[in-house]
Amino acid sequence: MAPPATERWCWALIIVLLSLFVKSSTAIYCGEEDCYALLGVAQDANASDIKRSYYKLSLEHHPDKNPDPESKKLFVKIATAYEILKDNETRAQYDYAIEHPSEVFYNTAQYYRAKYGHKSDPRAVLVGLLVVLSAFQYLNNVARYNEALATVKRTPAYKNRLKALELERTGGVSSKKKGPKQIDQKLQEELSNELDLQIKGAEKPSVWDLLGVRFVLLPYTIIKLLVWYSSWVWRYKIKKAPYSLEDASYLTRRSLGVSLDAWTNLDEYKKEDLVQRRLWEKQNLENYYAEMRKESKRRR
Repeated sequence: MAPPATERWCWALIIVLLSLFVKSSTAIYCGEEDCYALLGVAQDANASDIKRSYYKLSLEHHPDKNPDPESKKLFVKIATAYEILKDNETRAQYDYAIEHPSEVFYNTAQYYRAKYGHKSDPRAVLVGLLVVLSAFQYLNNVARYNEALATVKRTPAYKNRLKALELERTGGVSSKKKGPKQIDQKLQEELSNELDLQIKGAEKPSVWDLLGVRFVLLPYTIIKLLVWYSSWVWRYKIKKAPYSLEDASYLTRRSLGVSLDAWTNLDEYKKEDLVQRRLWEKQNLENYYAEMRKESKRRR
């Protein structure tokens, strides 16, 4: 069955519009002209022939030497053709467009990618990206830390520590007229700087934590890790030496899934007890969890 008249007219209109707005594969380079023909060379001409022909024609049609308006237009076309053919990548794309004229959209995309695409050194782009990301990371860390610090300073525990430090510095003598909220502002800032505030989740910003710095130090970090792992294998896997206290603590902490901060805050007796249990061995860890479950039920 033939398509309705309206549908046929729609398709005809679409084809007409495409023909008006979509140029042929080669027209986007030198218009309706052939780039090789404009320079008077064959398609298989080498770079020297193209350059020689361009200089000859540009001198002949240069506006300073030839006032003819048509010659000026031809000079612009010659310069455009040379810009396309002197670059190996652009010339290869032009040759492809000549051989595959039906691939209009692909050839157009290749042309604009070569013309407007980013041609910066990838290494410079990487360095710039790392600098920008590191700057944003540092500013974000500073903002988070200051916000957390302001929250901590509003707590009674902080004010009590501040008052205790004031008494310590003044030898136990404090003005009775001034309460914790009335401490001199300058003195308060000095005392605040002396307090070691460890805020979980908002550590004090450090340049060593920045993405760019870590990326630069990545080779050193990898080498350090390989040396540590090799030393571990040699000492404990090959020589079968007993674990040092530091390494035994690391194995215990890793077996329990405890962070370094949480482990540091444990009392020494608790840490020593956990290390002596040798929890990095599967059976000992299972027995420990069983004891914890029994203890939990007993307390209920």
